[in-house]
Amino acid sequence: MEIALEWWLAYLALGIVVGFFAGLFGIGGGLIMVPVLTFLFTAQHFPPEKTLHLALGTAMACIAFTALSSLRTHHIYTAVNWSVVKHLTPGIVLGTLLGSTLASLAPARPLGIFFALFVFFAATQSLLDVKPKASRSLPGKLGMWAVGGIIGGISSMVSIGGGLMTIPFLTFCNVSLRHAIGTAAAVGFPIAVAGAIGYAANGMMYAAAMPDQLPAHSLGYIYLPALGGIVLTSVLTASLGAKTTHVLPTKVLKKVFAVFLYVLATKMLIGLL
Repeated sequence: MEIALEWWLAYLALGIVVGFFAGLFGIGGGLIMVPVLTFLFTAQHFPPEKTLHLALGTAMACIAFTALSSLRTHHIYTAVNWSVVKHLTPGIVLGTLLGSTLASLAPARPLGIFFALFVFFAATQSLLDVKPKASRSLPGKLGMWAVGGIIGGISSMVSIGGGLMTIPFLTFCNVSLRHAIGTAAAVGFPIAVAGAIGYAANGMMYAAAMPDQLPAHSLGYIYLPALGGIVLTSVLTASLGAKTTHVLPTKVLKKVFAVFLYVLATKMLIGLL
């Protein structure tokens, strides 16, 4: 099945936007990708009951590449606390695999409403610039594993890189905002890899049980043409966004980003209801 040029152009354009914000705020970009991919997949007449699952799985796979590009730049600026990454990762991997499995089994409508409400929460947090007061140190190994499990589980269910939870957690534990953003970008990589594996595996099991129910060029719940187009441009702009974090104040951009998220989530919620 041949893919029309306009869809390739749409994926490339989406990658430009996603990559920049991923690098700028230490997020994976899923809050942008999932609503936009849902609109694009719906317009291409993908199976309605699996459109959101495909958007979530594809976004999760894309985040692996944007996170890798973003964390490389933050590492160059010595903004990644690798000790934190090491202690969070075991819990993150387990939580992410569980979260992606739960999302794969959930019906599309309640899953979509959960996602839209989470985007409203994230947009409000960004708009109000909510920051927890630093009042304690990082927990021990078991505590870090538990926190990693929660971050990974929720992140995989809504296909985000975990920055919206990792950054507040780290700043609460007296980690500087600069290092919290860089570390969140690094944490996004194991979240994305484990999540992509989970969505691919669950989607392949669904495809085996229900042949011809997923579009051509899919690897489970990952739509490969969208993955290729988004990654091609996002890995370039993620580095640009990460560099911008270190040279420009981001308060105004965060507010613009929040309004953009409100619009996307509202449109998605209206479509679901």
